[in-house]
Amino acid sequence: MDNKFSSYVSAIVHESNINNIVKMSKEDFTNYARKADNLRESGQYKESVAYYLQSIMLDRKNSSSYLGLAQSYKFLNNYDKALDNLNKSKELNPDDYEVYYEMGICYLLKSMPEEAIKCFQKSVMLDRTKLDVQLQLALAHELVDENDMAMLIYNKLTEEHPEYLKAYSHKAALYICQGRYLEASKLFFDILKRNPDFHRAYFGIAVCFDNMKKISEAKRYYAKFLKMRPNSSHADYVRNRLNALKCKESKIPEYMSLV
Repeated sequence: MDNKFSSYVSAIVHESNINNIVKMSKEDFTNYARKADNLRESGQYKESVAYYLQSIMLDRKNSSSYLGLAQSYKFLNNYDKALDNLNKSKELNPDDYEVYYEMGICYLLKSMPEEAIKCFQKSVMLDRTKLDVQLQLALAHELVDENDMAMLIYNKLTEEHPEYLKAYSHKAALYICQGRYLEASKLFFDILKRNPDFHRAYFGIAVCFDNMKKISEAKRYYAKFLKMRPNSSHADYVRNRLNALKCKESKIPEYMSLV
């Protein structure tokens, strides 16, 4: 009787311990996952990796942890590890558009635009409301010299979503690559009508005028861009172009400047 009672009590205690461990694991997983997300969102990618790995140890069936870990590896320029974890996330949640989008970005960063196109296409199929995915798809088509396909996507975006100014900007940039500077400048001016603070439009207009040999107009828009973004990655180029255009303008004969 005593032995049976002891076994019964032992079983209850054992079951209670298991329940406590499971409960503790769920709480720990939530804490690790939340900490990892916060670190990644604050740009502390290396630190976030350790917490994502801890959360995955506690729950290997959570696709979000693999996705977050992949995003951290992407920002650490470890694209192979990022893709490995994205594939794991995809196996657990094959209908998540964001997983395919992130895979596409990683393939672009690995200079594999053909693979990126496949991923972006799948992402668009899963969620057609995500305009940034369609934009990246167009860019990937540009990288494989499929400019007609890229332009088709840009046209669709600008027609259906006129408020989405990134599409105008990318379309204008493609025009510049094709030497269609007048058409590109018109698009950049359309952007400024909708948003006068869209600084890249000033830079784009300046480049167009520069290539069309309209020196005074190019100088004016380079200066406007530099005033808005003095610390931009393009700032040194803009300063150099301004100096070069000033020198060029000073060499124009007086009678030509009056034409």
